Amino acid sequence: MSERRGDTRGGEALTLPVDGRQSEAARAIQRGALRYLAARGLVGLPEFVLASGRRADIAAIDSRGEVWVIEIKSSVMDFRTDRKWAEYRLYCDRLFFAVGPDFPVEILPEDAGVMLADQFGAGLVREAPAHPLPAATRKALTLRLARTAAGRLMGLMDPEALRGIEL
Repeated sequence: MSERRGDTRGGEALTLPVDGRQSEAARAIQRGALRYLAARGLVGLPEFVLASGRRADIAAIDSRGEVWVIEIKSSVMDFRTDRKWAEYRLYCDRLFFAVGPDFPVEILPEDAGVMLADQFGAGLVREAPAHPLPAATRKALTLRLARTAAGRLMGLMDPEALRGIEL
């Protein structure tokens, strides 16, 4: 796993892990989508493992507890060969696709939101329909998001502290 430098907060540089699974195009879309989410008041967690074991490209939560899942598609072939995204609806209130500016959005499902993104930001092409989570699922998902985010931050600060802790 390589590393990339992130923002500096309080004078300290945060070093962010890069797992090597994403292409440069996917990382650019991810960055733009995360910026878009922040501008809308959501915080996003990339590469979030759901209770099913599937990995959401980005899971995000707003101040009211609404959960979004954003599936990044860096190419038409990526979209056509990967159908696991349909399962993500069980773990979010809204499902979006984030794609690059040249992606043919008309091939994306009508029942999901769409944002066009590059490394500088994103714009909403289509809002995602709401399908509210059951209360028990929301609680479990919120707890999992919190523990995962806190664990990642803790791991950046002191990787040895997490030995034996399941996130």
